Amino acid sequence: MAELPVPELPAALSHCSGRFTISTLLGAEEGGRGPYAPTEGTGCDSAQPTHLSGSTLCTRTFGYNTVDVVPAYEHYANSKGVGDAGKGRPSLADLHSILKPDPGRLRAPVSDLQRSNGLPEEAAGEPGRAPTPEPVRFGWVKGVMIRCMLNIWGVILYLRLPWITAQAGIALTWLIILMSVTVTTITGLSISAISTNGKVKSGGTYFLISRSLGPELGGSIGLIFAFANAVAVAMHTVGFAETVRDLLQEHNSLIVDPTNDIRIIGVVTVTVLLGISLAGMEWEAKAQILFFLVILVSFINYLVGTVIPATAEKQAKGFFSYRADIFAQNFVPSWRGPEGSFFGLFSIFFPSATGILAGANISGDLKDPAVAIPKGTLMAIFWTTMSYLVLSATIGSCVVRDASGSLNDSVAVGSPGCEGLACSFGWNFTACAQRQSCRYGLSNYYQSMSMVSGFGPLITAGIFGATLSSALACLVSAPKVFQCLCRDQLYPLIGFFGKGYGRNSEPIRGYMLTYVIAVGFILIAELNAIAPIISNFFLCSYALINFSCFHASITNSPGWRPSFRYYSKWAALFGAAVSVVIMFLLTWWAALIAFGIVIFLLGYVLYKKPDVNWGSSMQASSYNMALNYSVGLSEVDEHIKNYRPQCLVLTGPPNFRPALVDFVGTFTKNLSLMLCGNVLIGPRKQKMPESRLTADGHTKWLMKRKIKAFYTDVVAEDLRSGVQMLIQAAGLGKMRPNILALGYKRNWQTASPQSLEDYVGILHDAFDFKYGVCLMRMKEGLNVSRVMQAHVNPTFEAAGHPEENGTGGRVAPGTAADPAALASEQQASTVFQSEQGKKTIDIYWLFDDGGLTLLIPYLLGRKKRWGKCKIRVFVGGQINRMDEERKAIVSLLSKFRLGFHEVHILPDINQKPRPEHVKRFDDLIAPFRLNDGFKDEATVNEMRQGCPWKISDEEIDKNRAKSLRQVRLNEILLDYSRDAALVAITLPIGRKGRCPSSLYMAWLETLSQDLRPPVILTRGNQENVLTFYCQ
Repeated sequence: MAELPVPELPAALSHCSGRFTISTLLGAEEGGRGPYAPTEGTGCDSAQPTHLSGSTLCTRTFGYNTVDVVPAYEHYANSKGVGDAGKGRPSLADLHSILKPDPGRLRAPVSDLQRSNGLPEEAAGEPGRAPTPEPVRFGWVKGVMIRCMLNIWGVILYLRLPWITAQAGIALTWLIILMSVTVTTITGLSISAISTNGKVKSGGTYFLISRSLGPELGGSIGLIFAFANAVAVAMHTVGFAETVRDLLQEHNSLIVDPTNDIRIIGVVTVTVLLGISLAGMEWEAKAQILFFLVILVSFINYLVGTVIPATAEKQAKGFFSYRADIFAQNFVPSWRGPEGSFFGLFSIFFPSATGILAGANISGDLKDPAVAIPKGTLMAIFWTTMSYLVLSATIGSCVVRDASGSLNDSVAVGSPGCEGLACSFGWNFTACAQRQSCRYGLSNYYQSMSMVSGFGPLITAGIFGATLSSALACLVSAPKVFQCLCRDQLYPLIGFFGKGYGRNSEPIRGYMLTYVIAVGFILIAELNAIAPIISNFFLCSYALINFSCFHASITNSPGWRPSFRYYSKWAALFGAAVSVVIMFLLTWWAALIAFGIVIFLLGYVLYKKPDVNWGSSMQASSYNMALNYSVGLSEVDEHIKNYRPQCLVLTGPPNFRPALVDFVGTFTKNLSLMLCGNVLIGPRKQKMPESRLTADGHTKWLMKRKIKAFYTDVVAEDLRSGVQMLIQAAGLGKMRPNILALGYKRNWQTASPQSLEDYVGILHDAFDFKYGVCLMRMKEGLNVSRVMQAHVNPTFEAAGHPEENGTGGRVAPGTAADPAALASEQQASTVFQSEQGKKTIDIYWLFDDGGLTLLIPYLLGRKKRWGKCKIRVFVGGQINRMDEERKAIVSLLSKFRLGFHEVHILPDINQKPRPEHVKRFDDLIAPFRLNDGFKDEATVNEMRQGCPWKISDEEIDKNRAKSLRQVRLNEILLDYSRDAALVAITLPIGRKGRCPSSLYMAWLETLSQDLRPPVILTRGNQENVLTFYCQ
């Protein structure tokens, strides 16, 4: 395109980054010719430059004026569905169609400042309003690494790790640590991958899992994870309260009694922690740093203590500084007690490796979650692992397993009767070791770290810091996760807790709920039964995070593009499997409880089917499976045993013909393909917007009615050409329709002759394309659009009701085309939705069409609503051979294994019908007769020029026997099937070019008239759909 001259811009608008918004051009329109008004040599690359439907008009891009825009952040912000138009980006119609002015859709310009920050224009605020204060945001160190390290470190570091080292030895203790860390590291890598695959918002673990695996698993894990964090507050607080209680007992200063002291101290402590949390994330972060420093000081204090020469008191308790002999003895295991096994100790240690989700749980308070979560989580795992390894190695090199603590046990080196490693250091602990009554040493004294350290009270301070920091982290995590869950409204009665307050949208209501739960469990003061369940809940989260990473990777979705590359889908799968195994190793009954709760919550969300679309990997997996199975199906040759009636149903708008939809949906549900087709008649430019607007609404209407079907529409100049498109193009591979289902054209006598010709032509087209045909007639008709309109607008009157046949696509004036209105409209009830009771389904298998006339009623009879109906089969026969013919049909039906036992032979089918009925038929076709007087064919064709539906005298004469057959069949139907629940008849076929459309419609009218039950006229494509062979 040639470059267009553009007038020079004023400096005031030089910040527009090469794009002018509409407001920069309005001055030209409002005040005459402004500086940007198109001059004689200026114009857009559109034939008629006008307002865009979005935000821009003639913008200067690459040196010439165009409606196209350059890439920008706001075009992609907050887009969810594939069809979402980017904000500010012109639509496809804006680029290739002639534009119409639409001033109502103009918007203010987006400044460079807003664009650079990635903020939509609404965030710019209004003039004169005070700017919204910036929320507090944390980096990867303060927000993630320190928080995770504090949550990982706990009382096990101080009170249980020395004891585990004594039991398992340094080598196996390292193996236990590294096995635990392997699981957490794999989980950390999975978290890193998920959190860098798009913008992460608040909600932490719940947000990551739900947006990856979908609301079903995400919702269940979010609820139990929030609850587990709330109870973990009580656990860590009770751990702190017990330590304080023990100190009070040592000094004989109990408040009331040991149990009530835990309750009093615990409630006071958790109340103080709640106050810190309510003060804001900034104060909570400062408290966490204080706890972090206390733990670091206590750890340094311990390391310093290991190199200080041991005093006599410490030697009596088993501490001798670094000795190679002690390291060698403690390197191998020495199992003791009921928990003295590798997996027993592993189950005790593993909870101390958890806590890696603390940083991810406050994802909404991080400056850049995609950077902070991977970096902070993995660094926290690394440093805490190093601290565990160093602690077990150092204390295993300094302290013996058994010591009495008595200064009187010192002996001369090499004294007789002295056994054990301490003898070489001048101490005899043989007596207590043999009796297993030693109070000190690694195997007996939980406070070994305090004893080894340079200053014991600092270790107590470290225990306080570890418990309180973990309690505080859980107290913050639970409300944050729960708030996101509440806002998604997956479960009832919890939306109240989703409200946020202040610049950080603090979940104050969630804090109070967490506080109440924590206080409730603190008052129990006995959490040994609850602790395993909580550990299993956390492991559930780990398993699902790893599975989320694996599942997102294995689906090969183009949307899975994590910027963190150091993960493996197979490692993630291994991590998920190991997490489940560890759940059962820890406590098998708690694992079963956790799985039971997850499955119950999962089932609830699956049942409710919340209206959310997060682009989960489950959606990608569904597509992959459907694609693979569809392609695989194309490689399989068809077999009669696997025949399924796959129906293209000409419903028009499905909500107009609910009975037809319900009938086909009943026998295709969970069995075969159902495709609702709609032909939109009219100019393509006029009908295409209507097609795009209503397609989603019709699909939702089908889902609300619990019909498992697809919806598709085509735009065509007339009905027949549209149906031809559908017949040829509908379906995919072997998933293609083989039956055309449509409604009976009740108004064929008064409709335009061309519509009558098109309707019969559609039946011929279906047979030409090897389709079977299923035509449905109900006494009250199928099209309920007039009833719907009368309900909405009592003054509405449909003119002529042109689409009574169930195939058209004209929407009546005033009918709601809005998708939401279509989905929410009142559902019309039909006979196919009600219980049929002990009526009959009558099958008139008059001609052999391959068995389709039998198969459809059989499938219908398998459904619960039709299960009590007795199925009767009627066939024609001769009066002198009734028994033989009946036995032959019964034998054939038994070979088909359909369960049809009641067979009736119709010997009087060839009798002449009653004269009054014959006269009624003659009156029916009288308006369509050509009355040519049996002239030659050339004369008849000339007379019928322009009216091919007219019936010549010769055609009436040639088809007289067939016409009388329809009259007689109607008499039989009225005699035998007046009270049936459903009547299925073999559809007669009119030969193309030899049976005019009006005569054929007269046959169908005569055959099915005056019948109260629904009538199904069925004709297969003359190929077998039933077989009695097993191969």
